[in-house]
Amino acid sequence: MARWLKKDIDKARINFWAFLYIVWKEVGLPDPTPIQIDIAQTLQNPPGDRFIIQGFRGVAKSFITCAFVVWMLWNNPQLKVMIISASKDRADANAIFIKKIIQTVPFLKHLLPKKGQRDTQNIFDVAPAEPDISPSVKSVGITGQMTGSRADLLIADDVEVQNNSATQVQRDKLSELIKEFDAILKPGGQIVYLGTPQNEMSIYTTLEKERGYSCRIWPVQYPQDQNEREIYGDRLGESLIKAYEADPKKFAGQPTEPTRFGDEEIAKRKLSYGKAGFALQFMLNTNLSDLERFPLRVQDLIVANLDMEESSLKWAWSTTNKYQELPSVALKGDFFYREFSRSPELAKYTGTVMAIDPSGKGKDETAYAIIKYLNGFLFLMEVGGYQDGYSDATLTGLATKAKAFKVTEIVYESNFGDGMFGSLLTPILKNIYPCSLSEVRNSKQKELRIIDTLEPVMMSHRLIVNASVIEDDYKVYEKAAVKSLIYQMTRISRERGALAHDDRLDAVTMGVTYWVEELAKDADEGLEDEKERMLEEWLEEGLLGRQSNDSWDGNYKGLRFIKV
Repeated sequence: MARWLKKDIDKARINFWAFLYIVWKEVGLPDPTPIQIDIAQTLQNPPGDRFIIQGFRGVAKSFITCAFVVWMLWNNPQLKVMIISASKDRADANAIFIKKIIQTVPFLKHLLPKKGQRDTQNIFDVAPAEPDISPSVKSVGITGQMTGSRADLLIADDVEVQNNSATQVQRDKLSELIKEFDAILKPGGQIVYLGTPQNEMSIYTTLEKERGYSCRIWPVQYPQDQNEREIYGDRLGESLIKAYEADPKKFAGQPTEPTRFGDEEIAKRKLSYGKAGFALQFMLNTNLSDLERFPLRVQDLIVANLDMEESSLKWAWSTTNKYQELPSVALKGDFFYREFSRSPELAKYTGTVMAIDPSGKGKDETAYAIIKYLNGFLFLMEVGGYQDGYSDATLTGLATKAKAFKVTEIVYESNFGDGMFGSLLTPILKNIYPCSLSEVRNSKQKELRIIDTLEPVMMSHRLIVNASVIEDDYKVYEKAAVKSLIYQMTRISRERGALAHDDRLDAVTMGVTYWVEELAKDADEGLEDEKERMLEEWLEEGLLGRQSNDSWDGNYKGLRFIKV
């Protein structure tokens, strides 16, 4: 155990960064890094009484803040501190670490709760504290019992996580919950948010723009160029600003903590998270919601409950009929919409394609998309994925899906194993559902190919999505956001490696590509052609004379008229 001289203790009492150095030594951690010291100094000298600390994953912002709580109580044992996290377990973990620091640092033993004081895992007093309805430290989950206590210092540590901020409804609920913080805070108190933005519509952005919070950001890399530097503005950590502006050429794009997160480690993170995910989780950049960077928007789709066998010959799109029942994980202001109208004439689908994006047994999925076609419109019936590469179970599952949807042709990406996937699937198909099987090979950059294929189809509102696709996809999002089709669709950009996973989106793209030539057909022209053809057949067979003048529901060779 280190022995601390009086001068060391006196210095630590005045300077939180010096106290942090002692704590790190006592709990067995390496010396604080320059960024950790910078965060410590920001906590002691904050930009205001409402502020946000954003640090890349792994920077130890929570541990630093726990040490700050202890330092504050050391200097003023009458303070009341509340720690709030997305989950009770996370909040309690912080309270436990605070108590561990008190127990471990030799000159803090006098702060340990004494007999008769509160002393539980998530609620405890420090010994010098005078009796009060509020404990010295209390931890609680964001949906737990926050009321009943008051606080001089409120720490909101990762209150925004994936499962409470994915949809606009969830974000609105979270926004209402955090309004309670001001009711808990004592006059003259302080609120500190610690976090990493989970999406482009992060509550941290809202707090800055709408509620007057200040923010300091410590990304894992220095800004790549002056444009990126301007995005951060004065929110960038002070030490990073000084270093970058002293020598922009030297520091541009370099690691901010090279001893812990060097170039190799950063490259691994980029590969794992994709550029979009890396920008959020490690660069703390929420400006990715720029519509020009993310051109695919769910508002351009038409979402409906589709029939397996037939569809209206013509569909019309409008933003007047929002599909509010479906959860949307798209970017802010981007919602699903029902059709504005559909023609009363129905016909059987012209054909059905199953597009497959095979994978090995790694992290990627073997993804599939089933798309039907009729009269210039595409109908996305189902999207899914298998985790076990090209196993018999996966191949059998794909063949069974093809049979269920009466697929007329299967197309698959041949870049995997030089066509081996097709060789493995063929005998399975023969036993379950013999149908045409063909391979496609792509050389164009994937991101460009996906956007260039889907953007014109979606913007012309030719892609109709089965409502069940959205419902099933949200279940995928809840388990692993990056594997969700809608997440992939709305976060893809033209940058190489924009997504960590794009399997389901790529499968949809292949299916759309299959029907590209047919899409050139005009829906109105197709409808009129179909009507004319059927009328000619009816006249030839004398069917018209047997129909009444009333509205009717008939069926003849695939074309039906219904009253809608």
